[in-house]
Amino acid sequence: MPSNQEVTILVVEDDAIDVKALLTAFKKLKIANPVTVAKDGIEGWEVLQDISRPYLIILDINMPRMNGIELLEKIRASEKFHDSIVFILTTSTDDKDKFEAYDLNAAGYMLKSDMGTSFIRAIEMVERYWKVIEFPGTD
Repeated sequence: MPSNQEVTILVVEDDAIDVKALLTAFKKLKIANPVTVAKDGIEGWEVLQDISRPYLIILDINMPRMNGIELLEKIRASEKFHDSIVFILTTSTDDKDKFEAYDLNAAGYMLKSDMGTSFIRAIEMVERYWKVIEFPGTD
């Protein structure tokens, strides 16, 4: 049976237009979960320190200061966060990025091919995922 706990969503994305598109997709799909936005991997890591479980991370790859792959490496190396559920949502079609993301146990790798339809489909998939899985207990 799925967890009844509210899932907090951490979006790590440097592009304000993409953030707006994601938030619009959440609204269209009537997803009222708390959403926290970080502008790059460094800010994402800092924000992650204060988010209560259960949470889900949607992560871009191409960002300044610390990119998404670097943040995912840091998450996986962390005793506290190594089991975090992370989805990649990016413009990168580079197979190297895909292999690195999956090698770091990304739950999924999705492309931002267009701002409307693909974002909504991606968020629908993520929402279905967290509604059927069981999250571990809170910290």
